[in-house]
Amino acid sequence: MMGFSAITRTMAAALLIAAAASATHAQQAPLQDKPFAEHRIVLQLSDNDPRKQGLVLSVASNLMKHYDPDKVAIEVVAFGPGIELLRPENPNRKMVESLVAQGARFDICLNTVDTIEREAGKRPEFISAATPVQVGVAQILFLTENGYTLVRP
Repeated sequence: MMGFSAITRTMAAALLIAAAASATHAQQAPLQDKPFAEHRIVLQLSDNDPRKQGLVLSVASNLMKHYDPDKVAIEVVAFGPGIELLRPENPNRKMVESLVAQGARFDICLNTVDTIEREAGKRPEFISAATPVQVGVAQILFLTENGYTLVRP
């Protein structure tokens, strides 16, 4: 049988683990507030290929037109080289901002931003329309666990 101090240590350890898990989960962007959305899609962008960027934007735009912006929740998660889409000098900036104005969300992975800052010695800029998330892949996992369908164009 465990003594009182062993039980106390076990409970304290469990509380610390739960607190750490909550802190990690709290760094995810919350789900979009789209109460009438019938479809929820997360688009993954993890490479800096202009054709892939164009394809992701085209898919998001086509979904908005097909379902009506109120009927579809679209979240683009950019990580790794994919964050280049969300840089101020990217030629697709106006299209990104237009989609955000229609209700799409574009997440940028802060782990990627931090890595670039460490390697280059300067923090990269990104557009204000981007929603920072700590871990891009964790955001994708969070979304898929909450009813979003993952599409990687």
